[in-house]
Amino acid sequence: MSSIIQLLPDHVANQIAAGEVVQRPASVVKELLENAVDADATDIKLIIKDAGKSLVQVIDNGKGMSVTDARLCFERHATSKIRQAEDLFSLCTKGFRGEALASIAAIAHMEMKTKQDQEELGTHIVIEGSKFVSQEVAVLPKGTSFAVKNLFFNIPARRNFLKSDTVEFRHVMDEFQRVALAHPNIHFTFYHNGSEMYNLPAAGYRQRVVGIFSGKTNEKLVPVNEDTEIINVQGFVCKPEFAKKNRGEQFFFVNDRFIKSGYLHHAVMAAYDGLLKDGSQPSYFLYLQVPPNTIDINIHPTKTEIKFDDEQALYAILRASIKHSLGQFNVAPVLDFDRDANLDTPYHYKDLEAETPTIQVDGTFNPFTDDKTNQHYTKSGSSGSGSGYSSGSSSSSGSSYSGYSKRVEPTTSWESLYVGLDTESVESSPFTFENEEVTSSLFNDDEVETAPQKTYQIHKKYIVSPIKSGMVIVDQQRAHQRILYEQFLLNMTVNQASSQQLLFPLNLFYSSDEMTLIEELKPSLETTGFVFEEAQTDHIVISGIPVNITESEVSLVIEQLLTDLQDGIPASSYSQNDTIAKSMAKSLAVKTGSYLTEKEQDNLVNGLFACKDPNISPFQKPTFITMRVEDIDKKFAV
Repeated sequence: MSSIIQLLPDHVANQIAAGEVVQRPASVVKELLENAVDADATDIKLIIKDAGKSLVQVIDNGKGMSVTDARLCFERHATSKIRQAEDLFSLCTKGFRGEALASIAAIAHMEMKTKQDQEELGTHIVIEGSKFVSQEVAVLPKGTSFAVKNLFFNIPARRNFLKSDTVEFRHVMDEFQRVALAHPNIHFTFYHNGSEMYNLPAAGYRQRVVGIFSGKTNEKLVPVNEDTEIINVQGFVCKPEFAKKNRGEQFFFVNDRFIKSGYLHHAVMAAYDGLLKDGSQPSYFLYLQVPPNTIDINIHPTKTEIKFDDEQALYAILRASIKHSLGQFNVAPVLDFDRDANLDTPYHYKDLEAETPTIQVDGTFNPFTDDKTNQHYTKSGSSGSGSGYSSGSSSSSGSSYSGYSKRVEPTTSWESLYVGLDTESVESSPFTFENEEVTSSLFNDDEVETAPQKTYQIHKKYIVSPIKSGMVIVDQQRAHQRILYEQFLLNMTVNQASSQQLLFPLNLFYSSDEMTLIEELKPSLETTGFVFEEAQTDHIVISGIPVNITESEVSLVIEQLLTDLQDGIPASSYSQNDTIAKSMAKSLAVKTGSYLTEKEQDNLVNGLFACKDPNISPFQKPTFITMRVEDIDKKFAV
């Protein structure tokens, strides 16, 4: 029998490897940015077109590559980061596998320009699907430039599975933010379709966070700083009142590498125990420094999962340091509610020695001397014989007020104050007052009968209403969602929604990627009743809101909408309106645990059965159930 096992060609092996390394344009952005950081670049530019599908270009001013390295870097398992297996336990670089460039070159048109500082000329290489097209000598600046065009051009099935430009751009934005946050000492610039998205000069950690997530973020940050033998924790957590519904602004960096860790996230949530509302997620930007030999990065090609030697100790230190910071800056509540905040000693004063206060004493002061010049007011010294200010005499006939003693001249008798007044009494005319409130009624009390209550609320969750055949049990939250959903959908498709104007416009601040999403949603939101005055790079101004939304609910509605649409806006107009109506109905519906008056219960039940489809909520869950009298009788049958 002939042998059937054979080695795959290099270009086929590279395409297979590319399936793990390159999943979408954001994967290319991540690999190229990390290579630029490893090249000791201080200025990195990212240029993309069509969310990275047409072009991903990264330009850096790093150390560049020689002619041999420029050709060798596209081979599989060719890397400058490690030399032997032991180096995996002391990694200080982003990449080490040597698969990224070979995988990208196998599924795209790639162009590289590189030059070292000491060389006069650089190298220009063009590759298409793992095939070298050309290699030339060129005049280039110091550094390296990678341009990746037509991603997945030779794998059409993979290209068809890419999402819309909006979704892919959000993934590219996430990868850029992770690298930019991890390295605030590098100047980053980001361009998309010719428009500048970010221009982040080299700065500190706080300035970098504020530069990416708008200036309003600065007032939300609480610094965290803890240095121990096994870990150094730095960074920021956000105040509990600024918690969000989604987990978008949560970043862990271990040795300047972005990671995902549910275990460490649980430590942060434990530190916020009792401070957050249900379903809220705190924002945090935490930088952890640990010895490289205590972590294992070589788990997955994306290198976002890390194994720690002592996870329990890291959990305890992280939780304690965050809890300490929240308490140190008076973010967390204290038990002593009657304490004076002015008596709190700041932490940077705890090691300082107390200073002896200086006292000035007027040794020439004599309270028993009668000085004509100080007859009315005389300043007292600190001899203890006067209280603040004293008169020149020790007589007690003066009247004291506000720390002053003033000599009062004797007056005439008190009877003189009433000379000239008419002592005849004035006869008062008799007045009559109506002691009892008189009310009129159209009907006698005997004829008025109170109508029996038709609905009842159970456990602030269900509404029970009797019907001829038995009773109906309505889920108040799902029923209200159905009512609001049909109202919003009707306003967006048929009717023109009415809007209530605000006396003072609302200023709501968002990050740049959230502002991009809001710009796309603005036409649909205006049909529901929102009125936008202006939209800046980091905030929007709202002057009108729908009539069934209160001013305090606007930020919650938009935040929930951004969370529901973070995976992309539906292409069709109906699907987009349907998604917005569902999101707003979920935000504004009465919640489980809310007390409803009898009138509100009636309106909710009547509104539900006036809907086109009252049986299910917008999220395909039943809104009510019916129980017949026969079913109840069976329960009591013996």
